[in-house]
Amino acid sequence: MKNQFLNVNKLKHKMEVYVMKRSNGADETSMKMGEHKIIEIICRNIEHMPNMAAPFGDDVSALYLSDNKVAVLKTDMLVGKTDVPRGMDLMQAARKAVVMNVSDFASKGIQPMAALVALGLPEGYSEKDITEIAKGLNSGAREYGAFIVGGDTNESSDLVISVMLYGIADKSSLILRKGAKPGDILAVTGFFGKSAAGLRILMDGLKAPKGADKLIDAVLNPKARLAEGKALSNSDAVSAAIDSSDGLAWSLNELSRFNDVGFLLDNIPTADETREFAEFNKLDPVELTLYGGEEYELVVTVKPDKWDIAKEAVEAAGGQLIKIGKVLSEKENSWSSDGKKKLIEPRGWEHFKTHL
Repeated sequence: MKNQFLNVNKLKHKMEVYVMKRSNGADETSMKMGEHKIIEIICRNIEHMPNMAAPFGDDVSALYLSDNKVAVLKTDMLVGKTDVPRGMDLMQAARKAVVMNVSDFASKGIQPMAALVALGLPEGYSEKDITEIAKGLNSGAREYGAFIVGGDTNESSDLVISVMLYGIADKSSLILRKGAKPGDILAVTGFFGKSAAGLRILMDGLKAPKGADKLIDAVLNPKARLAEGKALSNSDAVSAAIDSSDGLAWSLNELSRFNDVGFLLDNIPTADETREFAEFNKLDPVELTLYGGEEYELVVTVKPDKWDIAKEAVEAAGGQLIKIGKVLSEKENSWSSDGKKKLIEPRGWEHFKTHL
């Protein structure tokens, strides 16, 4: 009788979910709105906590613990359908779920301490599958000096790994999205387009003349620029920063919106492997560079009189800081090529609209 009762309740729950989808038209409406519009609607309908140390909409949330100490929080969700490409195993997927969150901490220059994980698993996952997920979570956390300290599990129709990251920092060490000023130098911590090219290899079967392994690895084993972010925070040379996981173009759009400024790029940071891949497949390397997403580089604005300090700090941390343009007072994002200026469109990876 007990099993029969459980089965009846499972069926009832599935029927309720189905009715909710039918009555709200959620699938069609959310796909039209997209992730950013959905977040905007939610923000309009919740009461915002006063005196937050990081403004609503930044890469992380930060709450005061004392006059200068803040608790830094971040949550990001990996879903099988939208975030796990063909060729990525469960261990890599679980590690990526952690790296996604660490990258946002990196953009603020903050060391993560601990993570909670909410895990949704479809029916039929084996002990080997669960072990791979656990190892991936641990690998991602320990790689960046954090620990998995708890969480929750539940049954779901798709793989869901939702990670919440936690850390403590001095308020003065937070690099926010807001702070860029006209005349500041625009820079990034790495070259772009490898993930976009790697996805085309994995999902569309395209070929690369050479360096295919590097392009695929950029997708399957992404790296967060935590050491670089912490070095930039300590340098006091950065005026604003953002994680680039939604794409370089979209990151520039967000920094522009937060600061009421624009950007002019005079050095498109295309990876050599991306350029070769694009030429071989008759694709536009600039398109792959600007609009690809899933890069996890940092996009920063640097005070012009402290450029050398910032560059040396990042290099001492084992990274690189590449100058790609400057901040303008006009609220327009563009790039220059052969004396001609081309607009950078405000687009990139967006859940509900972009699919693997």
